[in-house]
Amino acid sequence: MPQSFLCLHDFEAAARARLPGGLYGFAAGGSADGWSARNNRAAFDRWAFVPRTLATLPQRRQDVTLFGQPFRSPCGIAPLGVSAMFQFDADVAMARAAADAGVPFVLSGASLTPLERVFAANPQAWFQAYVDGDRERTARLLARLQRTTCQVLVVTVDTPVAPSRELSLRHGFSIPVRPSLRLALNAALHPRWLFGTAARTLLAGGIPRMENQDAGPLHRVTEAPTGVVHPPITWDDLAFIRSRWDRTLVVKGVVHPEDAVRYRALGADGLVVSNHGGRQLDGTIAPLDALPAIRAALPDVPVLLDGGIRRGTDVAKALALGAACVFTGRPMLFAVAAAGEAGVASALALLRAEVDRTQALLGAGTIGELGPSHVVRADGAVPK
Repeated sequence: MPQSFLCLHDFEAAARARLPGGLYGFAAGGSADGWSARNNRAAFDRWAFVPRTLATLPQRRQDVTLFGQPFRSPCGIAPLGVSAMFQFDADVAMARAAADAGVPFVLSGASLTPLERVFAANPQAWFQAYVDGDRERTARLLARLQRTTCQVLVVTVDTPVAPSRELSLRHGFSIPVRPSLRLALNAALHPRWLFGTAARTLLAGGIPRMENQDAGPLHRVTEAPTGVVHPPITWDDLAFIRSRWDRTLVVKGVVHPEDAVRYRALGADGLVVSNHGGRQLDGTIAPLDALPAIRAALPDVPVLLDGGIRRGTDVAKALALGAACVFTGRPMLFAVAAAGEAGVASALALLRAEVDRTQALLGAGTIGELGPSHVVRADGAVPK
């Protein structure tokens, strides 16, 4: 792996050079003005560390157990839709890299790779589902998942309507993909992506399909869904999912503590504090800012977090504020786009090394030792 990749930020520059502008904008952009996406990052700057000295152990551990599954690090890969458009067979590449690194990997329901192939590559993978009020379709998907090794179902609840993705739209790119002369010219200007990803994908299986939103392949990525439009998922629909899914159920997209308590009452085994990477409602509270109240409301429930993670110091701050594990999305998508499976492996190794270094400098031998005493609001307040 080139030494130019010294941190997660470096993968974005490499991916941007390789990808057509519309694809890069689809990954990098938030919704509307992008305030939520920027605020997710800014939230980490609102906290400062309070290191303890003369407490560094020669051997540090960052292993964690989540829902009965052991992992070597609490830094997982978030669900990333249509990632196979960024690199050939990207879902399998990321799944394998995560398995080798011993970290959680969540396959997106908007992926273009049959979930069975991904679970063959990483039997410990989780699955993130986009569901609506169509209970027949939901039941078919759950039955399909139950035939795999999937033990953790992550239901996303913050997507009742499509957001405004202006950065990619300004480049003429959207999902479903609308072929145009502009897109063709942009692709031609990025031959590494054109031949290394687009052409290989088309030769291997034709136009990709949304493979994992039902019991079988659905519409092509160039086609809009057809048929009856169902209402968004409701509380009753979640109760239906709980009644049909006898394995671990996690709810993703929670930022309000009252919602968190209600999800728990309906049988959720864990929660992901998330605002969809700032890609849904612009102006939403940052997950890190929402975390303490949700942790206080559910002190005995695994609370996970995604949104804005770029450094091992970000991971440590989230863990200190109550997260059991964190997930990062865009950096892993840029890593696979820039350098395939080796890029993801490098990104995960960099993040793990940064977490270890942060532990050493904070005086925490295990991630379980990280707590509120290690952080303080970065406003000049004196720690207690």
